[in-house]
Amino acid sequence: MAKYPEVGTPAPDFTLPGLLLSEAGAERRDYRLAEAEGHPLVLVFYPGDNTAVCTKQLCSYTSDLDRFRDLGATVWAISPQDLDSHEGFARRYDLRFPLLADPDRAVAKAFGIAVPGLGLRRSVFILDGDGTVRWRHVALAGITFQNSDTLAAELAKL
Repeated sequence: MAKYPEVGTPAPDFTLPGLLLSEAGAERRDYRLAEAEGHPLVLVFYPGDNTAVCTKQLCSYTSDLDRFRDLGATVWAISPQDLDSHEGFARRYDLRFPLLADPDRAVAKAFGIAVPGLGLRRSVFILDGDGTVRWRHVALAGITFQNSDTLAAELAKL
């Protein structure tokens, strides 16, 4: 199993299909880590759409999107479900940042957070504008999550 990327090292590169809900509908396209260069990225790995803790976590981040944007950051969330599942989840809870699909957990494995037979560990990685990991949190049990205050404080340090 891969190790978590160390703080101060480049994040593993990836391209994943994703979905972004907007007033115009649901846009599906590929998201490349390289396209996030130039601004901080909050990369959220969550176990599953429409689950209690994941719903609470992603809804709280959606509520604080302006706060993240004011700090120059974008938010992307990654889970193993497909884009159809992501679209239903995004529409149900009005999630307004990209939800990326990692069905074979290749990106979760590259970040060292895949758990064989279980999925992935709830994790957040904050990357700077160069794609370098500046902060990370990897949950052991995944029943809680890092709140927006914690993420905003870490983003403010960049």
